[in-house]
Amino acid sequence: MSGTRPTDEPATRLVDGRRDVLERRGLAGRDLVHELSDATDRGVRELFAHVCPDDRGLALVALGGYGRGELAPSSDLDVLLLHDGKRRDVEAVATALWYPMWDVGLRLGHAVRTRDEHLRLADDDIESATATLSARHLAGRSDLTADLRARATASWQHHGRRRLSQLRARDQQRHERAGEVAYLLEPDVKDGVGGLRDVQSLSWARLAGLDMLQGDIAVLDDAAAELTDVRVALHRVAGRYGEVLRLESQAAVAELVGAPGDDELMADLAGAGRVIAWIYEQSWSGWQRGRVRRHRHERLGDGIELALGSVELTADADPGARPTLLFDIAIAAARREAPIGRRSLARLSERLPTFPDPWPDGWVDGLVGVLREAHRAIPVLESLDQVGLLTRVVPEWAAVRSKPQRNAYHRFTVDRHLWEAAANAATLADEVARPDLLVLAALFHDIGKGFPGDHTDVGVELMQEIGPRLGLDAAEVATLTCAVRHHLLLPDVAMRRDLADPATAANIAAAVGTVDELELLHALTIADSMATGPTAWSEWKAGLIAELVARTRRALGDAQQREPEPVFPDPATLDAMRSGRLDVRIDVDAVTTVSTDVPGSFAQVAGALSLHRLDVVSATAHSESCGPGSTAMAAARFRFLHEPERPIGEFADGLRETIERALAGELAIEARLAERARSAGRRRRTQAAGPGAPSVNILDDASDDATVIEVRAPTRPGLLHQLAKAVADVGLDIRHATVQTIGPEAVDTFYVLNAAGMLVTDPFHLGEIRRALLHAAGNAQLA
Repeated sequence: MSGTRPTDEPATRLVDGRRDVLERRGLAGRDLVHELSDATDRGVRELFAHVCPDDRGLALVALGGYGRGELAPSSDLDVLLLHDGKRRDVEAVATALWYPMWDVGLRLGHAVRTRDEHLRLADDDIESATATLSARHLAGRSDLTADLRARATASWQHHGRRRLSQLRARDQQRHERAGEVAYLLEPDVKDGVGGLRDVQSLSWARLAGLDMLQGDIAVLDDAAAELTDVRVALHRVAGRYGEVLRLESQAAVAELVGAPGDDELMADLAGAGRVIAWIYEQSWSGWQRGRVRRHRHERLGDGIELALGSVELTADADPGARPTLLFDIAIAAARREAPIGRRSLARLSERLPTFPDPWPDGWVDGLVGVLREAHRAIPVLESLDQVGLLTRVVPEWAAVRSKPQRNAYHRFTVDRHLWEAAANAATLADEVARPDLLVLAALFHDIGKGFPGDHTDVGVELMQEIGPRLGLDAAEVATLTCAVRHHLLLPDVAMRRDLADPATAANIAAAVGTVDELELLHALTIADSMATGPTAWSEWKAGLIAELVARTRRALGDAQQREPEPVFPDPATLDAMRSGRLDVRIDVDAVTTVSTDVPGSFAQVAGALSLHRLDVVSATAHSESCGPGSTAMAAARFRFLHEPERPIGEFADGLRETIERALAGELAIEARLAERARSAGRRRRTQAAGPGAPSVNILDDASDDATVIEVRAPTRPGLLHQLAKAVADVGLDIRHATVQTIGPEAVDTFYVLNAAGMLVTDPFHLGEIRRALLHAAGNAQLA
């Protein structure tokens, strides 16, 4: 055909050959990447033969993943046109090769160099060096390719110590950037910690002299095969290059790899990622210890010694006869911040029996001793878990192992979260009467998440079985059961109730029973929240919980507990209320308003904030008359997500004007919110499960002084404004309000009185309140 270049047909056949592989039914994972590489080889070789029938002094070389024969559907083709420096038409040959491949849509990484040029680049650039270690001949003079690879490999091995240092430094930078495959909601299966790049990095490190156990190599290969299956499926689902497994793609990827569902897919992926990350760290820790010339050999206890940087069982130690050696060696390793030696892990795995039921007296002290080593214990627990020792101690652990939580609120898998919570709890041991029960409560508070049903209810049942098995007495088991049952109580109440209402503290006191139980629950709440993720804990939330605990202590009869100062309204806000003037105070992550108490003022401020794209995560309101005959004043504080890239100072003046106009009734909030909703882009999901349908609950026992209404609804711009407006529309006055946003769901609680200043008891009025709030929440169906 007119205008067709001679190279168009080979390039088209190259794409057709690749498409045939990608469309072949039943081909997946490693089989697909190898077949795709072979099909690409055939097409590239044909193209090279068309372009360059005279291959003197030329070789076409595959590098990197293509060189390893591991092309995923959207992988780049990394190729090098290698020449001997004698041909004058090299650039013309390169142009004739590259352009047809670009024209048919292939992603191409390309270079044209002599052998010496490429080796000099590899000597300076670690990326080029590792890519060249995978060099594979495609076409042309094979002796050029063989010489390049041989020299590159010899140089890599000759400079092994330098290369290992460079490789380790590069990996650490990559890990910081990409995060951990096992724990991220949307993991990077290639570059993340425990990803495929770590497997490749270990192969390059071995070539440079890093020692690895032969058994680890086989285990590593199996885990890499799992990740390859996922990576291939991800490329197919996305239809483009990308290594991050996004939430919206996980169900489709699960179907392609044959997983029962996306939960199971992510659990398997987390497990494989943890295996790779553990072997990676174990291998590199041996190299780190090898760099220290002076090795200590020291007896650490009965049956335990420090040898060549690892904590080991002595030759005469017998875990079969003395199972608590497991705890002893774990404590020693944590205290020395040294790994348990692989030989000792193997001996423990072979010889350690299943623990009896119940444990003999004193055995539980060993488990507590490990947990009280705080964060130093986590890598030790990981090692014990990797060789299956934790399930011998607590069989229920298998159900939470590598179980993902699949929302942006939780940072870790369930098992790692429990370790982190226990480590945090260990740092709070001085705050409670029974630190042993605190760390055990932290270890087991979410154990129910591995089983069907409500995780708290299931956890209580499991704790009633696990506690006696550990050798604990009835009172200790009751304390742990109480902690598991109520581990969410303090944060939920602190974030959703009026702390100044006497009924709030009274209800907590009735649930926990004693000051000791309250203190343990307080410490567990802190440990749990800090282990959950950065959005689960803040100074503000800590202050709310501390105030709730202080008020509950007084309700439990602790005469030494002083009446706490309320978190809101603070003295400055009370002064502003007594002045009777409008006041708007803007801080980095909060806005506080004081205005005349008129129906709808809370809703107006909420709407004004939404117009400025401020996502309210919590809000509190307070109203009172500040003296006989004085005007009733209302105060509200709204906290919102602080965005460093959008400092509040840049638009504080405009925000203040919007709030003042809204309170003056001079702003068309409804129309403006509708305009914002039409122009707003769709928000990305932040958890696997979507929010439930909107619901409205009237909480009869939450307060003696107000009617308490709790609304749950999917978050959206302007939701708080619309709910607060609905409250005002049915003749209610908001005396207190709290807002909590958890992922895609908002939980808004309103303390209200009717127009007569009384609790709402009329069934008809309550029904209309529910109707109005459900309508505002976006669901006209009655609950």
